[in-house]
Amino acid sequence: MAEITLFPFAQYWWFYLAFLAGVMVLLALDLGVFHREAHEVRFREAATWSIVWVSLALAFNYGLYHFALWKFPQDPRLLAIPGFDAAAAAKETALEFLTGFVVEKSLSVDNLFVFLLLLGAFAVPRELQQRVLLIGVAGALVLRGVFIALGAQLIASFSWGRAVPRVGTPTGTSLTLLTAAVAAEVTVSLTGTAARSV
Repeated sequence: MAEITLFPFAQYWWFYLAFLAGVMVLLALDLGVFHREAHEVRFREAATWSIVWVSLALAFNYGLYHFALWKFPQDPRLLAIPGFDAAAAAKETALEFLTGFVVEKSLSVDNLFVFLLLLGAFAVPRELQQRVLLIGVAGALVLRGVFIALGAQLIASFSWGRAVPRVGTPTGTSLTLLTAAVAAEVTVSLTGTAARSV
Protein backbone atom coordinates (compact mmCIF):
# COMPACT_ATOMS: atom_id res chain seq x y z
CA MET A 1 0.00 0.00 0.00
CA ALA A 2 1.37 3.43 -0.93
CA GLU A 3 1.91 6.02 1.75
CA ILE A 4 -0.87 8.58 2.10
CA THR A 5 -0.06 12.17 2.96
CA LEU A 6 -2.43 13.34 5.66
CA PHE A 7 -1.75 17.04 5.12
CA PRO A 8 -1.01 17.51 1.38
CA PHE A 9 0.33 20.98 0.71
CA ALA A 10 -2.09 21.66 -2.16
CA GLN A 11 -5.06 21.10 0.14
CA TYR A 12 -3.63 22.49 3.41
CA TRP A 13 -1.45 25.35 2.14
CA TRP A 14 -3.34 27.73 4.42
CA PHE A 15 -2.45 25.57 7.44
CA TYR A 16 1.26 25.65 6.61
CA LEU A 17 1.09 29.39 5.92
CA ALA A 18 -0.80 30.08 9.17
CA PHE A 19 1.71 28.05 11.16
CA LEU A 20 4.71 29.86 9.66
CA ALA A 21 3.01 33.24 10.07
CA GLY A 22 2.25 32.40 13.70
CA VAL A 23 5.89 31.51 14.35
CA MET A 24 7.04 34.74 12.70
CA VAL A 25 4.59 36.79 14.79
CA LEU A 26 5.81 35.10 17.98
CA LEU A 27 9.44 35.74 17.04
CA ALA A 28 8.67 39.37 16.18
CA LEU A 29 6.91 39.79 19.53
CA ASP A 30 9.82 38.15 21.34
CA LEU A 31 12.46 40.23 19.57
CA GLY A 32 10.60 43.51 19.15
CA VAL A 33 8.32 43.75 22.19
CA PHE A 34 9.25 41.46 25.07
CA HIS A 35 13.02 41.78 24.73
CA ARG A 36 13.41 45.19 23.14
CA GLU A 37 15.73 46.43 25.88
CA ALA A 38 19.05 44.64 26.17
CA HIS A 39 19.47 43.31 29.68
CA GLU A 40 21.08 40.46 31.54
CA VAL A 41 18.62 37.60 31.70
CA ARG A 42 18.39 35.93 35.09
CA PHE A 43 17.47 32.32 35.72
CA ARG A 44 13.91 33.06 36.85
CA GLU A 45 13.06 35.08 33.73
CA ALA A 46 14.63 32.50 31.42
CA ALA A 47 12.82 29.63 33.14
CA THR A 48 9.51 31.49 32.90
CA TRP A 49 9.96 32.11 29.18
CA SER A 50 10.98 28.48 28.64
CA ILE A 51 7.75 27.36 30.30
CA VAL A 52 5.78 29.76 28.09
CA TRP A 53 7.35 28.45 24.86
CA VAL A 54 7.03 24.78 25.80
CA SER A 55 3.40 25.41 26.82
CA LEU A 56 2.72 27.00 23.43
CA ALA A 57 4.19 23.94 21.68
CA LEU A 58 2.03 21.61 23.78
CA ALA A 59 -1.04 23.76 23.09
CA PHE A 60 -0.29 23.54 19.37
CA ASN A 61 -0.01 19.75 19.71
CA TYR A 62 -3.39 19.63 21.45
CA GLY A 63 -4.93 21.81 18.73
CA LEU A 64 -3.35 19.72 15.97
CA TYR A 65 -4.84 16.56 17.49
CA HIS A 66 -8.33 18.03 17.68
CA PHE A 67 -8.07 19.54 14.19
CA ALA A 68 -7.03 16.15 12.77
CA LEU A 69 -9.77 14.40 14.76
CA TRP A 70 -12.31 16.79 13.22
CA LYS A 71 -10.89 16.94 9.68
CA PHE A 72 -9.78 13.37 8.90
CA PRO A 73 -13.32 11.87 8.94
CA GLN A 74 -14.35 14.52 6.37
CA ASP A 75 -11.51 13.83 3.90
CA PRO A 76 -12.72 11.64 0.99
CA ARG A 77 -9.13 10.58 0.17
CA LEU A 78 -8.74 9.09 3.63
CA LEU A 79 -12.23 7.62 3.80
CA ALA A 80 -11.49 5.70 0.57
CA ILE A 81 -8.74 3.74 2.37
CA PRO A 82 -10.15 0.43 3.60
CA GLY A 83 -9.98 0.23 7.39
CA PHE A 84 -8.86 3.85 7.85
CA ASP A 85 -9.36 4.90 11.48
CA ALA A 86 -9.55 8.68 11.72
CA ALA A 87 -9.17 8.72 15.50
CA ALA A 88 -6.05 6.53 15.36
CA ALA A 89 -4.57 8.69 12.57
CA ALA A 90 -5.24 11.87 14.60
CA LYS A 91 -3.61 10.30 17.66
CA GLU A 92 -0.61 9.19 15.56
CA THR A 93 -0.26 12.68 14.09
CA ALA A 94 -0.24 14.29 17.55
CA LEU A 95 2.15 11.64 18.85
CA GLU A 96 4.51 12.24 15.91
CA PHE A 97 4.53 15.96 16.67
CA LEU A 98 5.16 15.36 20.36
CA THR A 99 7.89 12.83 19.62
CA GLY A 100 9.53 15.19 17.14
CA PHE A 101 9.34 18.04 19.63
CA VAL A 102 10.86 15.99 22.47
CA VAL A 103 13.64 14.65 20.21
CA GLU A 104 14.44 18.12 18.83
CA LYS A 105 14.36 19.62 22.31
CA SER A 106 16.70 16.90 23.59
CA LEU A 107 19.07 17.34 20.66
CA SER A 108 19.09 21.10 21.17
CA VAL A 109 20.69 20.70 24.60
CA ASP A 110 24.09 20.31 22.94
CA ASN A 111 23.52 23.76 21.41
CA LEU A 112 23.68 25.20 24.92
CA PHE A 113 27.35 24.28 25.18
CA VAL A 114 28.07 25.69 21.72
CA PHE A 115 26.29 28.91 22.68
CA LEU A 116 28.31 29.15 25.89
CA LEU A 117 31.57 28.64 24.01
CA LEU A 118 30.77 31.09 21.21
CA LEU A 119 29.37 33.82 23.44
CA GLY A 120 32.41 33.46 25.72
CA ALA A 121 34.91 33.32 22.84
CA PHE A 122 33.51 36.46 21.25
CA ALA A 123 33.14 38.15 24.66
CA VAL A 124 29.52 39.08 24.04
CA PRO A 125 28.34 41.17 27.00
CA ARG A 126 25.73 39.39 29.13
CA GLU A 127 23.13 42.05 28.44
CA LEU A 128 23.41 41.43 24.66
CA GLN A 129 23.54 37.64 24.77
CA GLN A 130 19.75 37.24 24.56
CA ARG A 131 19.57 39.32 21.37
CA VAL A 132 22.50 37.51 19.74
CA LEU A 133 20.99 34.17 20.68
CA LEU A 134 17.56 35.01 19.26
CA ILE A 135 19.04 36.26 15.99
CA GLY A 136 21.02 33.03 15.69
CA VAL A 137 17.91 30.95 16.39
CA ALA A 138 15.94 32.91 13.77
CA GLY A 139 18.65 32.10 11.22
CA ALA A 140 18.58 28.45 12.26
CA LEU A 141 14.79 28.40 11.82
CA VAL A 142 15.01 29.67 8.27
CA LEU A 143 17.78 27.25 7.33
CA ARG A 144 16.09 24.31 9.04
CA GLY A 145 12.81 25.02 7.24
CA VAL A 146 14.62 25.22 3.89
CA PHE A 147 16.51 21.97 4.44
CA ILE A 148 13.48 20.07 5.75
CA ALA A 149 11.44 21.20 2.74
CA LEU A 150 14.25 20.28 0.34
CA GLY A 151 14.82 16.94 2.07
CA ALA A 152 11.11 16.07 2.00
CA GLN A 153 10.95 16.98 -1.68
CA LEU A 154 14.08 14.96 -2.45
CA ILE A 155 12.74 11.89 -0.65
CA ALA A 156 9.36 12.24 -2.39
CA SER A 157 11.02 12.63 -5.81
CA PHE A 158 12.79 9.29 -5.87
CA SER A 159 11.59 5.74 -5.80
CA TRP A 160 13.86 4.09 -3.30
CA GLY A 161 12.65 0.57 -4.08
CA ARG A 162 13.66 -1.92 -1.42
CA ALA A 163 16.24 0.38 0.16
CA VAL A 164 13.58 2.14 2.22
CA PRO A 165 10.40 0.10 2.68
CA ARG A 166 7.16 2.05 2.66
CA VAL A 167 5.01 1.82 5.76
CA GLY A 168 1.40 0.92 5.07
CA THR A 169 -0.09 3.33 7.59
CA PRO A 170 -0.83 6.92 6.62
CA THR A 171 1.42 9.48 8.24
CA GLY A 172 1.79 13.22 8.39
CA THR A 173 5.50 13.05 9.16
CA SER A 174 6.67 16.01 7.06
CA LEU A 175 4.25 18.41 8.78
CA THR A 176 4.82 17.06 12.25
CA LEU A 177 8.61 17.03 11.92
CA LEU A 178 8.66 20.56 10.52
CA THR A 179 6.40 21.91 13.26
CA ALA A 180 8.27 20.05 15.97
CA ALA A 181 11.62 21.29 14.70
CA VAL A 182 10.40 24.88 14.57
CA ALA A 183 8.80 24.67 18.01
CA ALA A 184 11.91 23.13 19.56
CA GLU A 185 14.21 25.64 17.88
CA VAL A 186 12.14 28.56 19.18
CA THR A 187 12.27 27.24 22.75
CA VAL A 188 16.00 26.48 22.78
CA SER A 189 17.06 30.12 22.96
CA LEU A 190 15.37 30.69 26.29
CA THR A 191 16.35 27.31 27.66
CA GLY A 192 19.92 28.16 26.74
CA THR A 193 19.65 31.39 28.63
CA ALA A 194 18.21 29.55 31.63
CA ALA A 195 21.12 27.13 31.73
CA ARG A 196 23.63 29.93 31.30
CA SER A 197 22.16 31.93 34.18
CA VAL A 198 22.51 29.16 36.76
